[in-house]
Amino acid sequence: MTDRNNIRTWSGVFFSPFDPRPENILPQDIAHALSLLCRANGHFRCFYSVGQHCLACYDEACARGLSREVRLACLLHDASEAFISDITRPVKHNLPEYLVIEKRLQDTIYRRFGIDPEDAEVMRNVSAIDDAMLYHEFLALSGYPLYDSVPEIASQPVFGFRPFEETEKSYLEILYKLTEDK
Repeated sequence: MTDRNNIRTWSGVFFSPFDPRPENILPQDIAHALSLLCRANGHFRCFYSVGQHCLACYDEACARGLSREVRLACLLHDASEAFISDITRPVKHNLPEYLVIEKRLQDTIYRRFGIDPEDAEVMRNVSAIDDAMLYHEFLALSGYPLYDSVPEIASQPVFGFRPFEETEKSYLEILYKLTEDK
């Protein structure tokens, strides 16, 4: 039985977003949930998942020749959304308690997979790639440029519908590959 502070994940784990335990953070739950969550609250011309976005960020980190830590952090940077969903940036930044919950959860996820959330260089790279992908996703999927200047990207992402099973499988394969020695 669960209480109001827990959710039941895809794998059947009872998970508290308010008190996240590393042992309850399972790769299959992250990959499954992110493959089914739509970016931009569904305000794109087609379904484009958070999982696809994370894979695009991972590909960009690879194209830039960045470290395994940056590539893994890019893959995981929105993993908290598997447990607390996505909230658009304008709303998120006006919900200070949500930001505290999200950071605690995201930091726990990073640590669970061997990433130091206090590593400023890794997080700076992740943020730059995330913002660049955000710009290009919005341009490709809604025709709207978010910024005045176009951020450069080194990869060639495909922005469009991809079946969730494919996204989930790719996400898991990459996550396992990046963490097999951990």
